[in-house]
Amino acid sequence: MTDVLVAGGGPAGRALAAACARRGLETAVLDPDPHRKWPNTYGLWADEVPELPAKAIAAAPATTLAYGTREHRVDREYRVLDNAGLREWLAEPKVQVIAGKATGAEHGPHGSTVLLADGRRLAAAVFVDASGAPKLRGPRAEQTAYGLVLPADQAERLAPADTAVFMDWRDGTDSFRYLLPLGDGSALVEETTLARKPGLPVAELAQRLHARLAAAGIRPAGRVERVRIVLDVPLPKRGQAVPFGVAGGLVHPATGYSLATALQLASRVAEALADSFDAGPTAAARAARKALWPAEARAVHALRRHGLRALCGMSPAQSAQFFDLFFDLPVPAQRAFTSGRADLPGTAATMANLFRTAPAGIRRRLLG
Repeated sequence: MTDVLVAGGGPAGRALAAACARRGLETAVLDPDPHRKWPNTYGLWADEVPELPAKAIAAAPATTLAYGTREHRVDREYRVLDNAGLREWLAEPKVQVIAGKATGAEHGPHGSTVLLADGRRLAAAVFVDASGAPKLRGPRAEQTAYGLVLPADQAERLAPADTAVFMDWRDGTDSFRYLLPLGDGSALVEETTLARKPGLPVAELAQRLHARLAAAGIRPAGRVERVRIVLDVPLPKRGQAVPFGVAGGLVHPATGYSLATALQLASRVAEALADSFDAGPTAAARAARKALWPAEARAVHALRRHGLRALCGMSPAQSAQFFDLFFDLPVPAQRAFTSGRADLPGTAATMANLFRTAPAGIRRRLLG
């Protein structure tokens, strides 16, 4: 029997598996396609994971801009990740990698039996589900995006060289532009809806982006990225499995980011599992869930969900005005809302400051 079996070989699952192995737990990762490259572009703020090694960084833009109705220079360093380097950093030789897909799990007092699509059954003391967003009924609040990778000389028609555009709302639609240099002579430009229920179809975003690029004289022919992030994944209920990453509700409801949070929490959750392991599987899983969702994090999550509801109700003009207000805030206040997962005082203060400075129409939206 394996001590810890992690279903899901993405960055979140690999980070937790490596942390568990380093804590002395016999750990395995279950991955449907262990050698498949991670297809999406990942980014995070440098202060969220300061220990990130150089090999895991594809680009560190010199300038980060954001636009509501006007330009804002964001005094906070942004990092675009190198997926191969990130994967190498998260690799741990002691972790066993098993090719396969979990279709279910049976839990008992002595651990879990994980059922695989090919009929195999794997026994583990603790089962971690890091396989992505669960299947949920009904329309969900979503962030959707369509992106294209452009040569740098074409991308410079949209933004200066070595510049990340975190968001650009200036054209008055309900989607914004996002542009990242990738560090290899190319840049990713995306058309994105921040929060909508249900999300805007990716095909519609593709049409908007192609029209925008055509107006700039750009004929795209590069790699395509399609994004769909469920923003309102319910928080985990009690149980013997440990949900982690997107499956564990770690997606920020108002921004769609989750990777930095998973990287931050991997060691903490592994420590909780290791310290409680001798008390039995149920106690270990309970300790891991408590490490994931302490009371302060649950309270902050509730405030972020309120922010999600407010964003879903804003008009395009209100969204642009709102982000003018947000990026006028001091960086510590911005950081509290985007990255302070358990910072209840900081999150509440940021939201209160936004409410005080907002015009009446946006105030009504912020009240929900």
